[in-house]
Amino acid sequence: MKTIYFIRHAQSEANLKDILASRKDFPLTEKGAADAEAIAAEFKSIAALDRIVCSPLLRAQQTAEPIAKAFGLEVETDERIIEQELGVFAGMTYAELEERPDYMHERSKRWNWVPAGGGESYEMIARRLEPFFQSLESMEGENILFVTHAVTLRLIKAHLEQTLPEYPYEIAKNGEIWKINFTGFGNTHEVESIFLGDAKNAVSRA
Repeated sequence: MKTIYFIRHAQSEANLKDILASRKDFPLTEKGAADAEAIAAEFKSIAALDRIVCSPLLRAQQTAEPIAKAFGLEVETDERIIEQELGVFAGMTYAELEERPDYMHERSKRWNWVPAGGGESYEMIARRLEPFFQSLESMEGENILFVTHAVTLRLIKAHLEQTLPEYPYEIAKNGEIWKINFTGFGNTHEVESIFLGDAKNAVSRA
């Protein structure tokens, strides 16, 4: 049995400015960078890690780097845990989205909704995560941290808790860590939230 962890990246410039980042590359804010450092130091005192695997997006990479340094590891990249592609809505502020009737504002109805302009529905994200979960069983390392994003984490949690096509209404906070004793793809898992640094005080919206 592996112990796996998932963390949502620390506060980014998009989070600060209420922008729906999608796959656009926004860096961490000064606060986000400081919080990533604090999380790394605290996490080192309570966990063991063999590997750190990260989304290719900058805000995730910048969150992973201080954690990797604390554990003496290299950051690996996995495209399968990248954030949702939101098509024409990527980079819009939440205020701008309020004026868009073609955006699916109801969080509970996004399973089959495909954002215009080449976006991904939640179902599409869930499907691209299947080979990721299948590969976990044979992945080297007993203690692995994955650094990823809010919407992707929503579908990751649904996979782990075996609720699909239902998924959590709430999302992980910036810097929130999930701990799972992973017993294999298709099994139901308990997800434990761990708050380090200033993660407990973060504001979530997605």
